[in-house]
Amino acid sequence: MKFRVERDDFTDAVAWTARTLPTRATSQLQVLAGLMLDATGPSLSVAAFDYEVAAQSGVDATIEQEGRALVSGKLLAEITRALPSAPVDLYTDGARVVLTCGNARFTLPTMSVDDYPALPPMPAVTGHIEGAAFAGAVSQVAVAAGKDDTLPVLTGVRVEIDGDVLTLAATDRYRLAVRKLRWRPASETADGVAMVPARTLSETAKSLSGSGVEVAISLGSGPSGEALAGFAGGGRQTTTRLVDGSFPPYQRLLPDSSPLTAQVEIAPFAEAVKRVALVAARTAPVQLSFSDDQLVLEAGAGGEAQAQETLTIGYDGPSLSIAFNPSYLLDGLGALESDVVHVGFASADDPDEASKKPAILTGKAPDDGEVPDYRYLLMPIRLSG
Repeated sequence: MKFRVERDDFTDAVAWTARTLPTRATSQLQVLAGLMLDATGPSLSVAAFDYEVAAQSGVDATIEQEGRALVSGKLLAEITRALPSAPVDLYTDGARVVLTCGNARFTLPTMSVDDYPALPPMPAVTGHIEGAAFAGAVSQVAVAAGKDDTLPVLTGVRVEIDGDVLTLAATDRYRLAVRKLRWRPASETADGVAMVPARTLSETAKSLSGSGVEVAISLGSGPSGEALAGFAGGGRQTTTRLVDGSFPPYQRLLPDSSPLTAQVEIAPFAEAVKRVALVAARTAPVQLSFSDDQLVLEAGAGGEAQAQETLTIGYDGPSLSIAFNPSYLLDGLGALESDVVHVGFASADDPDEASKKPAILTGKAPDDGEVPDYRYLLMPIRLSG
């Protein structure tokens, strides 16, 4: 194998692909710590695979001699980041790879190409979506995904296809985020539901935000027989195994409208939550008390440190107090693409009942005749006493 490639293109491809490398590779699976350099096609391919997620990045290169080589991904990523600004020449020399760039020269041992597992094929394309819109929607939803691997279904993002509407949803049982957006399906009758690992989906969508994205989902009926999701754009491609399990029936938790809402400017609201939460223990709530055009935020109790702050808001309803985990509240405020948050409550007649039910955060009023594209449901914390 022998090729020449531009330094920046090669560095970007290696860095992007190396994110998929496992943090730990057992002695039996040492080859998974490697990056596969494949110069057998019209362009160079850099690939990584950990049996769950596969990443490939194509790079324009002048290939003088075709071939493949498997080298330490971590070491190659560190080397490419430090290379001078000059073309990169790389060739195999027996069981080693020689990389030269300007006056710099590196020799790296190779691993067995034959021991490297075959990458799963990209499923048939299900539809297309603009990269920036997709990345924004994924970031809004993934914030609510669970981190507990003992409940794997909650660590995923539910991707539902219904014609030209794509619905993303995630929950960790304490909050729920749902986003609807338009896309271009490959078939007008396209439908299906897949659970995609939230971390992989977030990283992939962000990295493809500068291009159009091909979305490909196979629920186990494709050539490989595996349940896979694939995302491709800008010469980059990621496939991932889907998460097993049934997502909670979340639709019944989301009303089409809220009988009681408060309108609060997000920037001062978020800053006030951060300040008041300074005196709260890690899991302690921040209490929000709504009254006529006023919101009082409080935290701390008894002999502990206490904090209170008052904001002027839009609210014309009965006095109501409700408490939230401040981190979860800030996540929801940060995900809204709006200057104002509309906090919807379940009951306008019984404030005590409303304080026990989930609140719905949206970027626009839910009573304007149209369900918002993005909704963030937040469970309250019951205060003792």
